[in-house]
Amino acid sequence: MKSEEISILIVDDEWNMRNLIKAYLQSENWKISEAESGNQALQRFQQEPFDLIILDIMMPGLNGWEVCKMIREKSHVPILLLTAINETKDKVYGLNIGADDYLTKPFDQEELIARVKALIRRSSVSKETRFTLPEIEINPLSREVRVGEKPVMLTAKEFDLFCIFVKKPNQVFSREVLLEQVWGAEFYGDDRTVDQHIKNIREKMKKAGCTYNPIQTVWGVGYKLHAQK
Repeated sequence: MKSEEISILIVDDEWNMRNLIKAYLQSENWKISEAESGNQALQRFQQEPFDLIILDIMMPGLNGWEVCKMIREKSHVPILLLTAINETKDKVYGLNIGADDYLTKPFDQEELIARVKALIRRSSVSKETRFTLPEIEINPLSREVRVGEKPVMLTAKEFDLFCIFVKKPNQVFSREVLLEQVWGAEFYGDDRTVDQHIKNIREKMKKAGCTYNPIQTVWGVGYKLHAQK
């Protein structure tokens, strides 16, 4: 995807923060839109497509948590949460409700751009054919997953992670390898991020009606696809 084709929505109630993020990102020649509230963000989201949403958590009225959940009900667009609180439980909660990554304020330009590029890169449309597992169908072109006729709303990172297993069904992947392949070498988090995303995938598959666990834990090593019941 070319830089001029990438459209990003910045959502923050503070003008100074929106302006700072915009200044950081414009060096990449991306198209930048802004929203100063949760309600305005949802309106912009309904009016035009975005390749990425940068979403502040602490906003008056409709906060970032609520906006994230509402967007995720309708779209797989990557969401980068901004938080001023460096609490693991808040970050885990954000991942659970559908965010793809998080960034703690204050941050520098290099880190922001690295996170944004990683999310955009990982959400780029794949040209591969469909994959089928017992009860599950994966379409990389449309980035859709179904259990029977029921769609499974995976986040961009969850989808990319699941596809790694699907493409190489006999391979065991360590957490370190999964972090590098899905989040990139520039990721600054820890390997618990992988565990949380896999937990999310399992729960969403089960909720959609899948009668088996498609991702198997290989104790002491990592994870692999479990394509059979």
